[in-house]
Amino acid sequence: MDKLGSMAVFVKAVECGSFAAAAQVLGLSAPMVGKHVRQLEAALGVMLLNRSTRRQSLTEVGRAYYERCKIVLAEVAAADSIAQESRQLAQGHLRISASINYGTYCLAAVLPGYRARHPQVTLGLELSDSVVDVIAQGYDAVFRVGALPDSGLRARALAPYQMVACAAPAYLAAQGEPRTPQDLQRHQCLGFSHWSPREEWYFDGPGGREQVQVSGALSANVGQALRVAALGGMGIILQPVPLVADDLRARRLVPVLPGYAPPSLPVHLLTAPGRLRTQKLQSFVDYVVEVLGGD
Repeated sequence: MDKLGSMAVFVKAVECGSFAAAAQVLGLSAPMVGKHVRQLEAALGVMLLNRSTRRQSLTEVGRAYYERCKIVLAEVAAADSIAQESRQLAQGHLRISASINYGTYCLAAVLPGYRARHPQVTLGLELSDSVVDVIAQGYDAVFRVGALPDSGLRARALAPYQMVACAAPAYLAAQGEPRTPQDLQRHQCLGFSHWSPREEWYFDGPGGREQVQVSGALSANVGQALRVAALGGMGIILQPVPLVADDLRARRLVPVLPGYAPPSLPVHLLTAPGRLRTQKLQSFVDYVVEVLGGD
């Protein structure tokens, strides 16, 4: 028998006035109530109750122990209540990881809407194009762009990440526009160094999927740097649509290969398996799936 459980039985026996009455309230047998009390007394080495066939009364030590037990049990109940409330009310801090581009141009834009619904939750968004460990690094939620290896994590598919190949009008005026993916081999194609291999680009066209070997004078580990270089006329980039959407609308960058579409990249929201989800995490997952889901 656990000591905390025996303390609860002891308190109820005192409040009810007898083992039999406490047993009825607790759904136990009277001998079982007596066993709890005797085990407490044996563990403490003192008598807590004076017992006779007709009545029971607290010893001096028993009265002091009874008062302390009530305090301990009240604190346990309060702690349980806090834990329960954390599941019922979205509150606390969420630690989130995402790639730099996705976090900046997709995720950050929807976080105000989540906060409007759940003002008791604070958010810590950490951006990196390196693969992070959800469990070992203590993240509540991780957004991953690209093929998802079998990791044992809980994964929710979100809307795919649309890609576009584009360049500045000045670059295309000077170097000519590619007509097919294979034409990219004679162009400056600025590579994203987190892709492996970064020298291979893919396009879906009339004849199916095509792979082309590309090269260029610049590669970078942040898409924003490639965007700025492309705006300066340095070459062609293959980057997510949200990163260059404003530039495409303003014609600072223009799409190339209009008859070919780069494959979209899958996006998943990952959480640790086997954990009882708090309401703050469940509410965040539900909101993200609602606003960034694929349906």
